[in-house]
Amino acid sequence: MRRALLIAACLLAALVLRVSAQSTPPFFFLQFSDPQFGMFAENKDFRQETVNLDMAIATANRLKPAFVVITGDLVNKAGDAAQIEEYRRITATLSKSIPLYHVPGNHDVENEPTPASVAAYVKAIGPDHYSFRSGSLAAVVLNSSVIHSPAKSAALLEQQETWLRQELRTLRASGARHLVVFQHHPWFLKQADEADEYFNIPRERRQVYLELFKQSAVNALVSGHYHRNAIAKVGDIDMITTGPVGKPIGEGSMSGIRVFIVRDSGLTHRFYSLGELPNAIDLTGSGDSLRAREGDARR
Repeated sequence: MRRALLIAACLLAALVLRVSAQSTPPFFFLQFSDPQFGMFAENKDFRQETVNLDMAIATANRLKPAFVVITGDLVNKAGDAAQIEEYRRITATLSKSIPLYHVPGNHDVENEPTPASVAAYVKAIGPDHYSFRSGSLAAVVLNSSVIHSPAKSAALLEQQETWLRQELRTLRASGARHLVVFQHHPWFLKQADEADEYFNIPRERRQVYLELFKQSAVNALVSGHYHRNAIAKVGDIDMITTGPVGKPIGEGSMSGIRVFIVRDSGLTHRFYSLGELPNAIDLTGSGDSLRAREGDARR
C-alpha cells in the first residue's frame, strides 16, 4: 500500500512539473495606480480624477487585458463617502469580462492604519490582502500600509505576514510560472539597502520581506505611491514602481498606465502617458523590455 502511494505521489509530481514546463500563450494586463480622487483639488472636488480614470477604464475596455490591478490610493481622503462612491462608479464601468483587483494605499486606510480604518476599507472596497491566478501568473496583494507604519495595527501585520508565508508556499507549489507581489508602497526606489524615506518601506521590515520573496522565487514587486516611475532590482527580483493615473508629482512625470506582457520567458512592461495610450498590444514581438526601460527613463 505504501509503495503504491509513493508511486502515485511521484507520478503526480512528474505531472505537475510537466504541466508547468509546457509553453503557455502570452497575455497582458494593465496596472493603474493612485487614481486618488480629490488630490488635484485638495478634496474640494474630483473632476480631473474622474476624467483620468474614465480614460484609463475606456482604454482597458478597448484593449481587453487579462485583468486590471489598481495599486492603491484609490481616494485622497480615507473614508470619504463621495470620493469612494465616484471611484466605485467609474470602476464599475470596466467590462465584466475583465477581472479588477484593488490594492489598499495609505490614503485608503490612513497613514497609520488601525483595525477600524482597515475594516472600513474592506467594507467599502473589498479584502485588503489576498491572492489570485491568471494563466501562468500567480499574484499576491498586500496591505503595505500595515507594513510601513504598524504602530496601531501590529496584530493585522502579524496576521498578514503569517498568511503571506503560507500563501507564497502554496502558490509556488501550484506550478505557477510567474509569481508577482502587488502592494502600494515601493519596497525601495533605487537600491534594496537605501535609507528610509516616506516613499519606501523601512529597512527594518524591508529586508525581512525581501529575503522571504527571494526564498519564494518571486519574480516582481509592483507598486505605486511615488507618483512617478522608478525601476530597480534586487537579485533576480524586479522592483517596478508605476506613476499615477491621477496627479503626477515631480518634473517630467505624467499621468498614465503601465502595460505588462507575460510570456514564458518573463514579464516585460512599459508605462504609457494618457496622451500616448496604445491602440493595441502586440504580443508577438520580443523587444518590449528595452522599450519599457527607455519609456520609464524619460519620466
